[in-house]
Amino acid sequence: MERLRRIPLTSGRHDRAAARRRDEAWLAEVRQKGPARIIAVRAQSELLVAEGSRLASLQLAHVGDQAELTFLGIDTEGHAVFVCDADACELALDQHAFQELRSVGGALHEDEAALAVQAVALIGWHRRHRFCGVCGGATVVQEAGHSRRCTACGAQHFPRTDPAVIMLVTAGDRVILSRRPGSPPNRWTILSGFVEPGETPEEAVVREVFEEVGVQVTEVQYLGSQPWPFPASLMLGYAAEAEYAELTVDDELVDARWFSRDEILRSIEDGSLIFPPSVSISRQLIMSWLAG
Repeated sequence: MERLRRIPLTSGRHDRAAARRRDEAWLAEVRQKGPARIIAVRAQSELLVAEGSRLASLQLAHVGDQAELTFLGIDTEGHAVFVCDADACELALDQHAFQELRSVGGALHEDEAALAVQAVALIGWHRRHRFCGVCGGATVVQEAGHSRRCTACGAQHFPRTDPAVIMLVTAGDRVILSRRPGSPPNRWTILSGFVEPGETPEEAVVREVFEEVGVQVTEVQYLGSQPWPFPASLMLGYAAEAEYAELTVDDELVDARWFSRDEILRSIEDGSLIFPPSVSISRQLIMSWLAG
């Protein structure tokens, strides 16, 4: 298979402006006087969306002077962009609606989608790191939301991303699809798993496939990557060849089996098989393979 050319939630062009994260005077000025915009995240990954393909742009008056804002960077129009946790402040809004990133991500302009991914990931990180993992002390925000410092032991904590592999395993005209706990009865996807310490992504592909379905793979080929902030993953997409053999399904899966290309196409037509949302790299890998 060829490298994926267009992967949702990637290809954003905003400047993360890391050098500005410690410039308190500049940050205070743009928060108060602009040009700046604030985007909002609530629940796990719901974003305030405007009409069209853009995120809603709020001002300081909408979130309050005391709202904790994380600086995301400078967008392509020159606006400093911040994100607020809508569950931690009272928004003064007349319109707009929150929508889940998985459902709206594919409709957002790619620059807005990249901001959305960064926003969801950082808000999620702040929520999970209110206390120090070293001593348990309370942490405070630093570097415009890009680090937290423990008030007790002084340890500094930074956002982390967990690498995960997601792989399209084929044998000739067949592919392995699986169902995971909690998914709808007719939703199938490809295999995936986290990279373990001391392991390369390619080694993780081989290990995960064998653990989940008992098949040995060869010809592991990297195809593309996608940030996946649910809560903090980087999906590394691969294709892998395998010998056609009976599957031994691990108890982490509800089911897994071989599907032929024709079988999948027929099942899509009659609605008996559905894939993950179009925003996910898993769907992109499946559709690329179906297209030959």
